[in-house]
Amino acid sequence: MNREAKRLLYWTPRLLCILFAVFLGLFALDVFQEGMPAWQVGLALLMHLLPTLLVLLVLAVSWRREWVGGALFIALGLLYLLWARDRPFFGWGAVLSIAAPLFLLGLLFLLNWRYRAQLRPWNGGNLPRPSPAVRSGPPRPSRAP
Repeated sequence: MNREAKRLLYWTPRLLCILFAVFLGLFALDVFQEGMPAWQVGLALLMHLLPTLLVLLVLAVSWRREWVGGALFIALGLLYLLWARDRPFFGWGAVLSIAAPLFLLGLLFLLNWRYRAQLRPWNGGNLPRPSPAVRSGPPRPSRAP
């Protein structure tokens, strides 16, 4: 795998997840109506942004633990299909706009995990992973009891 393909496979699921979170966040804009008190608008906005926050939380976990993120995104897609199947809005549009991106993100994070050793930024030039014991900067002062 060449360097560009490695970078593409590393960054694509992360960037697509951010774009998907923005897409989900757009659905929260329907809470703004005239005549609603500010506290009701704030509460409705929070409720509408919960799916977006959940996707961002899974992204935070997925950034370093790709297999966990892959499994969680696939689980979110399945949960959405189970939740939405009896709703009046359920159809191919719902499947393609919400569930399919979740499944795609899960698959991309699982691929990312599979090729993890080749994709990590510090491994681009086949450099060894930095040791956590190695610090840069001045030494820390010792504490006296």
